[in-house]
Amino acid sequence: MRKAMNLTVLIAALGYFVDMFDLTVFGVVRVASLKDIGIVDPIELTNAGILLVNLQAFGMLLGGVLWGVMADKKGRLSVLFGSILLYSVANCLNAFVTDLPQYAVLRFVAGVGLAGELGAAVTLVSELLGKEERGYGTTIIAALGLLGAVAASLLGQMVSWKVTYLIGGFMGFALLAARLKMVDSGMFKKVGTHENRGSLRLLLSGDRLTRYLFCIVVGIPIYFTTGILFTFAPELAGSMGLQGVTAGNALLCGSIGLTIGDLGSGLLSQKIKSRKLAVYLAMALGAVFCALYLTIGSISLDVFYAICFVLGFAAGYWAVLITMAAEQFGTNIRATAATSVPNFVRSSVIVLTSSFSALKVHYGTIPSAMIVGGVVFTLAAFALSRLQETYGRDLDFIETASAELTLLEGLHNTSEP
Repeated sequence: MRKAMNLTVLIAALGYFVDMFDLTVFGVVRVASLKDIGIVDPIELTNAGILLVNLQAFGMLLGGVLWGVMADKKGRLSVLFGSILLYSVANCLNAFVTDLPQYAVLRFVAGVGLAGELGAAVTLVSELLGKEERGYGTTIIAALGLLGAVAASLLGQMVSWKVTYLIGGFMGFALLAARLKMVDSGMFKKVGTHENRGSLRLLLSGDRLTRYLFCIVVGIPIYFTTGILFTFAPELAGSMGLQGVTAGNALLCGSIGLTIGDLGSGLLSQKIKSRKLAVYLAMALGAVFCALYLTIGSISLDVFYAICFVLGFAAGYWAVLITMAAEQFGTNIRATAATSVPNFVRSSVIVLTSSFSALKVHYGTIPSAMIVGGVVFTLAAFALSRLQETYGRDLDFIETASAELTLLEGLHNTSEP
């Protein structure tokens, strides 16, 4: 059984690797791919990029809810199979787009597919491993998975954008066969035919709604960092008088930082036995270096990319956040929460980029980024302060409409959920 669990963690991590590859690849090939389909005007390039980012984010928003409910109703593995198939097909087809409408449809479809991967994987691993081990399992998923962002950043600058998309798609297909060896969650099986499995009404009622919203808000600084500071690094750096910055290099340095940061924050949360404190420390570092990034002025490219690395490191509390989200809720709605939370966080890029663009007209590029960043970090710190500490929490309980928690039959619960 232990061997099967370890294999499940490894395959789940490889799935997240492919997931992050696809999420990152558009930011890397954005300019080259859009120019190749005939969009060359700088303003049109920026606007088309924002449109495609937002459509992918909207797809993830929709997919996060659909896949989450399916994972609670049909099982965690059903989502891990369906999601990777959908986004692998979309990834391959992205290599053959010839105009913006085709590109837009496929980024939306890819977003729907991508939405199911992380939350279902973290839920499955959290329920398979013991309460003292689950943090290590989810950290492995995030750290190995984030290397997919590094791979996309490297490949996107080494080969054509079409080949990069095809590589991402074929990696996904290769993982489908490996997933036949995975095992599903025993906790999910014990829930049986409980009437509230995957219930959105249950999740969005009472204090559960508050916990759910706070989990989302805590994660938004991560996507402010990647979706604004890295993706639009050329425009931001240019406004400070620094030329030669590429989104690919900013994403590469930031992604390496994210990988190391996720590993570090996950291990730290296990060492200090606190999810919240690990996230607090990461967010504080992120706020400091965000301010530095936007105020340091014209510097060397090496220093700029070093700051991107540290920003990525600080934003690397993704694994801890999703683990917290999974631990906040009972087994009957856990996957719905853990799958939709990261996708609402990812979809916050719609609000972030729209706010950034609207403010830029009146205040300029750098002040607009400062305003958006200040609001994001402030709200995230408040939301984190309102969440419960979940380290070491037993997950063998279900949520009921009366807000009472019910232990799953045949499982033992030694801590207050």
